[in-house]
Amino acid sequence: MESTKNSPKEFFLHLLAIIALYMSAASLLTLLFQYINVLFPDPLAYASYDGIAGAIRYAMASLMIVFPVYIFISRMLYREYLAEPEKREYRFRKWLVYFTLFAAGITIIIDLIVLIYNFLGGDLSSRFILKILVVLLIAVVVFWYYRKDLKNALSVKQVRVLSYGVSAFVLLAIIFGFFTAGSPLKARLYNFDERKVSDLTNIQYQIINYWQRKEVLPAALSDLTDSISGFTAPVDPQSKMAYEYRITNAPLPSEYKNLSFASKIQPVYESFELCAEFNLPSNFGLIGRSVNTYPAGAVNDNWDHAAGRVCFERTIDPALYPKINNVAPAK
Repeated sequence: MESTKNSPKEFFLHLLAIIALYMSAASLLTLLFQYINVLFPDPLAYASYDGIAGAIRYAMASLMIVFPVYIFISRMLYREYLAEPEKREYRFRKWLVYFTLFAAGITIIIDLIVLIYNFLGGDLSSRFILKILVVLLIAVVVFWYYRKDLKNALSVKQVRVLSYGVSAFVLLAIIFGFFTAGSPLKARLYNFDERKVSDLTNIQYQIINYWQRKEVLPAALSDLTDSISGFTAPVDPQSKMAYEYRITNAPLPSEYKNLSFASKIQPVYESFELCAEFNLPSNFGLIGRSVNTYPAGAVNDNWDHAAGRVCFERTIDPALYPKINNVAPAK
C-alpha cells in the first residue's frame, strides 16, 4: 500500500484540491467585498464602475471554474477515503491539511486583532464590520471543516449537507453578481457608451485646440481633419454615424470684449454642443459611475448622461484657453 499512498495521482489530486480551495476562498472573499462596497459606499473613496464591475466579473469567472473543480476533486477523494480509510494517513495530505488549518487560524487571529484595534479607535462603520465578518466566516468554516476532516469526525450526511450549503451560497453570490455588475449584454452596451464618451472627449479637445489656434470654432467636424497628425473625427462605433456637432452662437461675455485677440474678430463664438446616442444612463445598475468621473473644468467637462440622445453644451473660457501664437521662429 506504500506505493499507492505515494502515487503521483494522489499527490496531484490533493495539491489541486487545496489550490482550488484557496482560489475559491479568495474569489468569494473578493466578490463579497465588492458587494459590500456597492451597498455601503465610502464617501471618501473614488469607485468607478470599471473598477468594481471588473473585480466582480473576475471573481465570478474564477468561482465558476475553480469552485466546481474543488467540489469534484473533494468528492472524488472522499469516496476513496470511504473505500480505503488508510488513505487519510497519506503524509502529503496531512501536511496540506495542517497548513490549511494554520493559514485559517492565522487569518482568524489577525481578523480579530483588526476588529478590536478598530473598535478601540472608534472606527466601526457598517462596511468595515461586514468585511471583518466575511473574512471571519470563511476562515472559521474552512478551519472547522478541515479540523473535523482530519479527525474523521464528519458523517456522510454532514459532508453532503455542508457541500450543498456552501455550493448554494456560492451560487447565490455568483447570481447576485449579474444584478450588480450587469449582464454580458449590458456590459457590452456600457462599453459602447464609454467609447462614445472617449470619442467626444477627444473631439472636444481638438475643437478647443482649433479655437485656440484660429480664434474661431470649426464649422464642422470635418474641419478638424489633420493629415499631418493623422486626426480624423471618430464616428459612433455602434451606428457608424458621425457625432452631432453644432455651434450654439453664444458670443463672448462682455468681460472678455477688451481682450486684444477678441477685439480682432467680431463676433467670436465660443459655445458648441456635442451630441450622441447612449444605450444606458451613466449611473445604471447598483454600481453606476461616479458623479465626478470626469472632473469639471473650464469647459464644463462632465459627461454624465441619460439613455437616449444626449447633448453636451460646452463654453470655452478665453482666459483659461488663450490664443496660441503660431509665429514662425526667427532665422
